[in-house]
Amino acid sequence: MKIHLLILFAIIFLISSCDNKTKDKSEKNNEQIITKIEDTISVNKPKFDLETIVLSDENVVEFLTWYGNKNPENKVLIETKFGNIEVELFEETKLHRANFIYLVKKEYFNTTFFHRVVKGFIIQGGSSDESITKKERKAIGRYLIPAEFNKKHKHHYGALAAARSWDDNPEKMSTPFEFYFIQNKNGSYHLDGEHTVFGKITKGHEVMDIIANQETDEGEFPLLNILIKVSII
Repeated sequence: MKIHLLILFAIIFLISSCDNKTKDKSEKNNEQIITKIEDTISVNKPKFDLETIVLSDENVVEFLTWYGNKNPENKVLIETKFGNIEVELFEETKLHRANFIYLVKKEYFNTTFFHRVVKGFIIQGGSSDESITKKERKAIGRYLIPAEFNKKHKHHYGALAAARSWDDNPEKMSTPFEFYFIQNKNGSYHLDGEHTVFGKITKGHEVMDIIANQETDEGEFPLLNILIKVSII
């Protein structure tokens, strides 16, 4: 009788043990499935929310690196009352390219003018005296872009470069909103290594020349507002 009871207990223990192992294996499999689902969601989930992101010096490099990978466009069209200018952005200046494309898609530039004109030197755009421009800048964020100097890209005639402050800016970081084209047909090479060149005009040099010939006030602001509209080609 004792032997029979021992055999019975052994059978019950084995069944229970197998059942627990099955449950443990099933639970482990479920955990692995859940982990894979969470990983998939994490990969597909945008790293930044474009609706709420406000850029700053702390997050701008990470954001522009991420945004540039997601948005590889490098050609834009600048429309003015004097004609159109087609521009190619350089791949080597990744942060500046990504920033320009970001602002184009945000339609920021469509609130701005060519606001500074120096005949035989530059035409500068990306700002205005309109309150909407200040409002747009505040919504986008306050930040600077690290310099991306490249010996291949110089201040040739038609070069596109980023404006920057010369005061308290030893790292020569660029303002994100304002840009200029070199209108000096001999180039303005004294600016190499001072401002980041991140693109060039591919079509519409004559439009730049017309703008450069506009009459200005003492502050180099054109007397005639030169509105711009910028879009991706």
